[in-house]
Formats: sequence, structure tokens, C-alpha cells
Amino acid sequence: MLLSRERIAERVGELAGRLTSDYLKRPEPPVFVGVLRGAAIFLADLIRAAPIDIATDFMSISAYDASEGQSGVVRIVKDLDLDVSGRDVVVVEDIVDTGLTLNYLRNALEQRRPASLRVVTLLDKSARRIVPVTLEYVGFEVPDLFVVGYGLDFQGRYRNLPDVLAVHDLARLINDPGLLQRDHQNLNVRC
Repeated sequence: MLLSRERIAERVGELAGRLTSDYLKRPEPPVFVGVLRGAAIFLADLIRAAPIDIATDFMSISAYDASEGQSGVVRIVKDLDLDVSGRDVVVVEDIVDTGLTLNYLRNALEQRRPASLRVVTLLDKSARRIVPVTLEYVGFEVPDLFVVGYGLDFQGRYRNLPDVLAVHDLARLINDPGLLQRDHQNLNVRC
């Protein structure tokens, strides 16, 4: 276990407190933009912990398949429904590693002329950073390990785990994708 549900809840409360302080006296509610799918759980807990008026929306970003010869290129799969022009926007991410996707997303949102644009991420894996990105609010700095739980997945699984687990043997998980689900009660499982 890398981060327990109790530590996550405590840190989410702290982040919500900072966001509340920063947006409490703004003329319009900020728009919290959850980046699907991983940020959905973090977003839900974050907005429940912030006692201010908040609008929410979602975006989904996808990298083109490497087989298409366009590896590293990202595109918007699901765009915002709200007009964020002139609004305070807070991008809510589950994890930021290389910075490529977030850099693309920031540029796309800045073209919509928001009043302000900030990012809150649960996890910052800066050891993998390729493109420098600004993160105004960070839950936890994590080492360069594959992680699952609390919205983070492996092949669509494990988002529902309440803790964040570090996967030390990714090959073993690839060969047995149900490994963590079977042992989810024993969070000391070493993968």
C-alpha cells in the first residue's frame, strides 16, 4: 500500500480547504473539470469536501494508437459541455507523470479564454516528467512506480480500491490481471 484511504481523505480535505479559500469570493462558481476516467473518484471527494458553489464538467483525452504511426499525439474524445470563457477553471487530474497530456489539455483550455486556469492533481509522478507543467495543487508526490486504486486503473480494473497500491511486479499483474482483486482485502500484497 502506497497511500491509505485515511491519508487520502485527509489530504483531499486539505486540498479542498485551499481551493475553498482561493475561490470563495469569486463572482461565479469555478468550473472543476474532471479528466476522465481516473479523476472521477478524486473529483467527487474533492467537491464534497469543499463547502462552496462549484460547477463540474468532464473531458476525456486519448493518445492515438502507436500502430497508427502517431504515438505521443493526443486528442479530445469527450469535450466540455459548459462554456468556460471568462470562468475560473480547475482541472482535476488523478495523476500527472510525463506532462504531455496535461500540457495539451492546458493549451486547449487556454484557447477558450478562461478567467483563470489551475490544476489540482492527486498524484504527481515528476520523475517521469518530459514536458514541464505547472501544478498549483498537489496531493502527493509519488515515486516512479505503477499505481492502482482510488480511480487509477490497470486494464480498466481496480479504480474502486479505496487505497493507492504500488505495483512492484507489473509483469506478474499482466499475467494475472485479477491478482489484486482477489487479494484486495490484504493490502500488503506485493505485486
